[in-house]
Formats: sequence, structure tokens, C-alpha cells
Amino acid sequence: MELTEGQTAVVTGAASGIGLALARELVGSGLQVVLADVEEGPLRAAVAELGAGGAAVLGVPTDVSDGAQVDALARQVVDAFGPVHLLCNNAGVGGGGLIAELSEADWAWVLGVNLWGVIHGLRSFLPGMLAHGQPAHVVNTASVLGLITAPFTGPYAASKFAVEAITETLFHELAMTGSPVGVSVLCPGWVRTRIAESDRNRPAGMAPRSGPLRDGLAEVVANGMPPELVARAVLEAVRERRFYVLTHPEITANVEARLRGIVSGANPELHVAGLFDMPGAPGS
Repeated sequence: MELTEGQTAVVTGAASGIGLALARELVGSGLQVVLADVEEGPLRAAVAELGAGGAAVLGVPTDVSDGAQVDALARQVVDAFGPVHLLCNNAGVGGGGLIAELSEADWAWVLGVNLWGVIHGLRSFLPGMLAHGQPAHVVNTASVLGLITAPFTGPYAASKFAVEAITETLFHELAMTGSPVGVSVLCPGWVRTRIAESDRNRPAGMAPRSGPLRDGLAEVVANGMPPELVARAVLEAVRERRFYVLTHPEITANVEARLRGIVSGANPELHVAGLFDMPGAPGS
């Protein structure tokens, strides 16, 4: 899909990390960009930065786990800029720990943002993108942990595996109907984002999680791939109508090993070679 001046893009989780990098790249390509994020202060700062040169930018505070708020976001986008040509369902949070020790609230929060945020985005925006008949594209952010598993990542991995499956299903549906709408799934590895600080947005009443796992994650994330490189890879995939966006090819061997185990019927093995030796951490 050609990205041209005057098209409209929507990016969730756009106040930091990969989302902000995507918004910057899209503004630089001349698109009208709507930034959605649950953090109102950073969102205002991002809009001020990107709009300083006269770009058409709109910030809409949005909790993507709330379907009504995503519906309202869609209405504001159409009212302000018209048809949507690029939707980046990018908002995400990190969360994990021993499955036996996780509360219902832990699961609900991570699945609400990472999985239901994508579902709400598709439900609210995709019908309009199909109806306007112009070339358009959807990018859903999953993770390398939507392709392989690792201990202590239950809620996060569950959400990202589901996002990958939904996106792959959508690919088949769009292809079967000959739709001009394309779709990609982003499966980032180690990226320099604020994923290790996700507790800052935990709902009121949920105690922050701490400990060696979180501390170690913060250390490696700080040395991760710059989000700008991820954003450029995403836009390249959009232009090429390419489905998979894999930021770290060195992880591919782990995916292949996992699939061989499934085909052979073997019990699951831990396929994370190189994953924790790399600088940074899986994030969105």
C-alpha cells in the first residue's frame, strides 16, 4: 500500500515506544495522524511535538480495553479527518509471574489491553475501512512471545498468541474476499520501550508487581532495539503488503524448533536460545 500525503492513520499506544515512533514516521510521510493513549500527559506532549511544524495531528485519550472509548475514538477520527487508511493496534502492557500466583485482575488487565484492545480496534475501525473502498492496511502488534513461549509470561504470551491468530485469520478473510485492505502482524523482540514500566498504568487497587523478574526486564529493555527501527520496518511491510514483521531474525530458529516439536508430537521444550542473551526485552 502506498503511503501518501492526506491519508489518515490511527495509532494506539502512541505516546511512547513503538507507537510514538510510528506516529513520527507517519507524520514525516505526510499523513494525518491520530494518536490514542491512556496516558494524557505524555499524549499531549507527543501531539505538541508532532504538530509543531503544522502537521495534521490529533490526540485522543483512550483506554483501548474499553470498547465504548474505542468506538468514540473512531467517531472522532472520522469527524476530524474522514476515512481511515492505516490502523495500528499497538497499545500494550507487560504482565507476568508464576501462573499459580496470578490473580484474576492480573489476567484481566493484560488481556484487556493487549487482546481486547486489538479486538475493539478491529470492530470499531475495520468496517469503515472496508466500506470506503480505498487501499488501506491494519497492523496489529503481537510479540515474539506470540510465536514462542517462556516461563513467567502467561498473560502476556496468551494475549500475543491470540493477537497473532486473529491477525492471521483476518489475512485469510481479506484475501478470500479480494479486499483492498491489507494486514500485518508485528512480532517484535527486544525493543527500547516502557514495557517494563507497565505497572504505572495498572488499574486502581492493583498492587504493583516487583522483584527480580521486573528488575531484570527493565535492565535489558534499556539496551533494546531503537523503536525508530521497528517503525520503519512496519511501514516497509505496509508498503509491500507483507504479513509478518519480525524485528530479530536470530529468534527464527526458536520458532522453527517449536513447530518441529508440535509436528512430531513431542512434549514442549524451552526454545529461547539467544532470547535472553540479546540486548533488550520483548515489548510493544
